[in-house]
Amino acid sequence: MVATSVKLDVLHRVGDWSDAARVDHYVRHLGYPPSEWTAFARFPVWMWRNNEVGAFIDWLRQHNAPLKGASRVAFHGLDLYSLYDSIRAVLKYLDQVDPHSARVARERYGCLTPWQSDPATYGHAALTGAYPTCEADVVRVLTDLLHKRRDYAERDGERFMDAVQNARLITNAERYYRIMYYGSRASWNLRDSHMFETLKTLLAFYGPRSKAIIWAHNSHIGNAAATEMFSRGEYNLGHLCRKEFGDLAYAIGFGTHTGTVAAASNWDGPMEIKTVLPSIPDCYEHVCHETGKPSFLLNLRRSNEMGLRKPRFERAIGVIYRPETELASHYFQVVLPEQFDEYVWFDETRAITPFETKTLEDLPDTYPFGL
Repeated sequence: MVATSVKLDVLHRVGDWSDAARVDHYVRHLGYPPSEWTAFARFPVWMWRNNEVGAFIDWLRQHNAPLKGASRVAFHGLDLYSLYDSIRAVLKYLDQVDPHSARVARERYGCLTPWQSDPATYGHAALTGAYPTCEADVVRVLTDLLHKRRDYAERDGERFMDAVQNARLITNAERYYRIMYYGSRASWNLRDSHMFETLKTLLAFYGPRSKAIIWAHNSHIGNAAATEMFSRGEYNLGHLCRKEFGDLAYAIGFGTHTGTVAAASNWDGPMEIKTVLPSIPDCYEHVCHETGKPSFLLNLRRSNEMGLRKPRFERAIGVIYRPETELASHYFQVVLPEQFDEYVWFDETRAITPFETKTLEDLPDTYPFGL
């Protein structure tokens, strides 16, 4: 969480920018007609389209209802996977404000069109030389947008910011898919750097008194400098926020001993409800479990418990969970009080409950998640 005042302006989730725009329009009571594209349709769809997230988003809409304009909480995505939807968003914006520039941008983005359903394949083809890189083309679209900032932003500053962010996402995503084959470090750092730059763009847009809550996985939120990630040359959103905002950045981590989780066995695999194995002896989760308390909050900024400052293993379960190789796949060494400012503990947790979506007609019950 990055706080610069007592007023909450922006809620960020590590989802895709263009998909989160539908949620943003919904929670801020903005006009948004049914869309051709599917919201949150990429893996892992269950992370968004579930009863718990749906209830939270409905709560945000109700919270915003009595508020006016800039007082309403906004909802934005920080991630960079929505390449195709972001291209459509930029072209739709330019079609409305500058048809000539839209035609030029459509030609430049045409380089990526053959790969829209599987951009990772583009990265492999560009890396091997089987297909020319699209880098120059997508960068020029972003540059042209920024050069016309004064003309475009005067008409509608928020729509212009949205278009620029989509164009910036396309630029970073194009690079991300090219470098992902070099190894996880380079692609991880680019992804988290994109999230951080998006955060700074939004804080600047909403003004110096704005603040933001970022909802993301422990591995993105916690300070990477306190983990073995850093020794591998990896940094993350939490580390960048700590460097930029100092003590104004307040990182909250979550932990559990056992329970169930909705996860896949492989990327793009089907969701399964899996049993979380009990945490291994002497890891941070096991230390918390040994307290015998079902749940608690641990203020790590104020804690003087020296046992917590001993490097220990910590478990990270994301959208992929492989209990059969859990020690190698999901544990890494950290110093918890340096990773987080506060720690939320639930000894036993349960998986989210995904729901089916249906065709979007006006505002059905599943809006803004409807297909």
